[in-house]
Amino acid sequence: MSTTTNENSIDATASEELATHEVQLTDVAAGKVRSLLEQEGRTDLRLRVAVQPGGCSGLIYQLYFDERLLDGDAVRDYDGVEVVVDKMSVPYLSGASIDFEDTISKQGFTIDNPNAGGSCACGDSFH
Repeated sequence: MSTTTNENSIDATASEELATHEVQLTDVAAGKVRSLLEQEGRTDLRLRVAVQPGGCSGLIYQLYFDERLLDGDAVRDYDGVEVVVDKMSVPYLSGASIDFEDTISKQGFTIDNPNAGGSCACGDSFH
């Protein structure tokens, strides 16, 4: 067997065993993600949501496109948009909702997280 075949077999097996998560993606946010992926001409990317140490309150959110699926990732599909959360971030993000705002005062993704005990004044980090 070639290396490619082995890698594909591992990927197929891993994707069948992936856990799910409780992060919600609104229809507006899913539409924006689809639009961004179409602009890039990429259908192989997923939206990865993670929590990392940092910021003035202790934890920061990370949202980015990722082509990888890592060991322990939890995946959920929203009408063709896959949202991936790493196993360490799942408890911090359970029940969180990702939306997209496009107003005169703000444009971007927002995260409403019921697990956040508080946030800093700038709103970029939480605890």
